[in-house]
Amino acid sequence: MSTPSTTRDRSLPPLPPLPPVRAEYERPLQAVPPGGDSVPLPLARRLADASWLRRTLIALILIGAWEITARIVNNDLLVPTFGATFEAFVQGILSGELIEKTAISLSVLLRGYAIGVVLAFTLTALAVSTRFGRDLLSMLTAMFNPLPSIALLPIALLWFGLGTGSLLFVLVHAVLWPLALNVYTGFLGVPATLRMAGRNYGLTGLRHVGLILVPAALPSIIAGLRVGWAFAWRTLIAAELVFGASAGQGGLGWYIFQNRNELYTDRVFAGLAAVIIIGLLVEHLVFDTLERLTVRRWGVQQ
Repeated sequence: MSTPSTTRDRSLPPLPPLPPVRAEYERPLQAVPPGGDSVPLPLARRLADASWLRRTLIALILIGAWEITARIVNNDLLVPTFGATFEAFVQGILSGELIEKTAISLSVLLRGYAIGVVLAFTLTALAVSTRFGRDLLSMLTAMFNPLPSIALLPIALLWFGLGTGSLLFVLVHAVLWPLALNVYTGFLGVPATLRMAGRNYGLTGLRHVGLILVPAALPSIIAGLRVGWAFAWRTLIAAELVFGASAGQGGLGWYIFQNRNELYTDRVFAGLAAVIIIGLLVEHLVFDTLERLTVRRWGVQQ
């Protein structure tokens, strides 16, 4: 008689069959080519991966759509052709007028941008160091961040008059709050391990912010700098339009406003093209380079 440990109850379902055992085999290694194991990609694949080529194609498509629209409208007062705008742009460069207006705008913009950046970092450093600073930053951003900068222009005219002071006032407002929010959000996202490591090394206050929080939150800081730059650039052009109507002077905004009054639509589009070109140059030459040299090299951002 079989023992209970070796006898299976016939009322139980049968066991599933065992999986087949695959025979082992060896895969022969391929010979390494003389030039190494890297195979060059096809030319079409390399061109498709080139970001500069894709962006150039997008720009050409937009220019083509602009030219087609201008020819359909067939009215230079409404939509000048790309050729007429390009000619007006070159004439403005050669005469020096467009360069002079651009220099005036950039001079004011850089000063207002620098003041806004300093104030934003000061408020954020205070917010991450003290509870009062955190409450202050939260309250101020909730109050002033939704307020358009151009809406403060009448108050700026009353307080500072016609001149650079009013422009700097609205520029600081445009830069300060979005940058402070991005920086503070980046600081809050710093892992607790890094914070504790900084405290273990005795880092407190501004040293803790500068050596621990700023490098870890650099992607958010650069994003805030981008947003602040864009807000400041468009705020300056809009403010100069109003200042041009009031005082008859200014930078690119005044150049656009004056040529609009004189019905030189091609020069108006040339001024708008200058605004766009400067924005693209700053975006790709300054911020993209900063990202490539810092967060992308460090592996913080892909």
